[in-house]
Amino acid sequence: MAPAPTWNVDDIDLSDLDFWRRPWDERESAFATLRRERPISFYENPVIEGTSIEFPPSAGYYALTRYRDVATASRHPEVFLSGPGAVSQMDLPTEMVEYFSGMISTDNPKHARLRRIVSNAFNPRNVRAVEESIERVADEVLARAQRGGTGDFVVDVAAPFVLEIICSMMGVPPSEWPTVLRCANVILSSGDPEYVPEGTDPVLAFLEAGETLTGIMHEIGAHRLEHPIDDITSALVNAEIESEKLTHQELASFFVLLVTAGNETTRTAIVHALWTLSEHPDQKARLVGDYENLCATSTEEIVRWASPVIWMRRTLREDYTLSGFDLRAGDKVLLFYNSANRDEEAFEEPYRFDVGRTPNEHYGFGAPGPHFCLGAHLARREITVMWRKLLADTPNVHASAEPVRLASSFVNGIKHLPYSF
Repeated sequence: MAPAPTWNVDDIDLSDLDFWRRPWDERESAFATLRRERPISFYENPVIEGTSIEFPPSAGYYALTRYRDVATASRHPEVFLSGPGAVSQMDLPTEMVEYFSGMISTDNPKHARLRRIVSNAFNPRNVRAVEESIERVADEVLARAQRGGTGDFVVDVAAPFVLEIICSMMGVPPSEWPTVLRCANVILSSGDPEYVPEGTDPVLAFLEAGETLTGIMHEIGAHRLEHPIDDITSALVNAEIESEKLTHQELASFFVLLVTAGNETTRTAIVHALWTLSEHPDQKARLVGDYENLCATSTEEIVRWASPVIWMRRTLREDYTLSGFDLRAGDKVLLFYNSANRDEEAFEEPYRFDVGRTPNEHYGFGAPGPHFCLGAHLARREITVMWRKLLADTPNVHASAEPVRLASSFVNGIKHLPYSF
């Protein structure tokens, strides 16, 4: 059922972190109001408190909340640029841009070059090895969790499962896994005091976390360059396509992207699935009874429902009229995937969770275009394997309390979710 329309459109401020602390149904109601009354709406940049870092002056941004507008912007990368920054409403200081100067914040021809090199490293043999590890890691993680019987589903299951797969894939030694998890949480925390203690400069904490991850990958990359083995990192640092290779900084930027966006997206989807299936026991019963026939559609519906990455930013190269609205060169737009995934024009009964939903052309991995998530296949595989094993071995698994949500406009994160087998 759609949330009740309780908002005056002028009272909605997507830059106010307090908005993102509101209950889920209130936020959904706000986006329904925007799609209906002001689908392209302007907001000032958010205020970042407690930091000594100066951000370059820049105007606010336009929020794109309808499915069709998000699609148009994504399909025209020659107009809607990623290079000026894809993960921040405001322009970033130079020292922050370097950590996100990889594929996610580049345009062609650099974007095509990076994606070509990375795609080559994910050849069938390497992908097959990663997929085989997913089964093993899922078994190990669930065996540890079942010994406890109850706990925190994020800490016990979702976070270690996804983190171990990514770190093993990139050759990160187990001794560094806690550091990688801590840094990823800081980068995506939006200053949440659980990850960035009060009194700490949140931007400096972000930079330090990025620097730590970069240092880890610089060390691994340098070693693999001289002593390659049969893993993804060796393939990345030694790949050469038409005389093009990844620089050390490009490798590090890819790693930061992988352990933040890649890790958080899949982890968030798996956790949201437990909460949502606990809230919809009829849909869970359908999966328990016929998972093999529903695994593909249920995975897509889980990603649509969770919409783990809420938005990405684009910047106008030139003037452009979008759905009758005049945008100017230099304007920033945020593509709100969460809103597109609830658009009444694109989905029949969008507020109904349906594990058999078809068609389901959601934007949980981004919208069609050159920046569609490179790791979508891996994420789908991880979600499918984990839920196949959970429902087969522990069909009574359920959330035992409300989730503790991350207060963030960028990631629809759940920090903690009590559960029981």
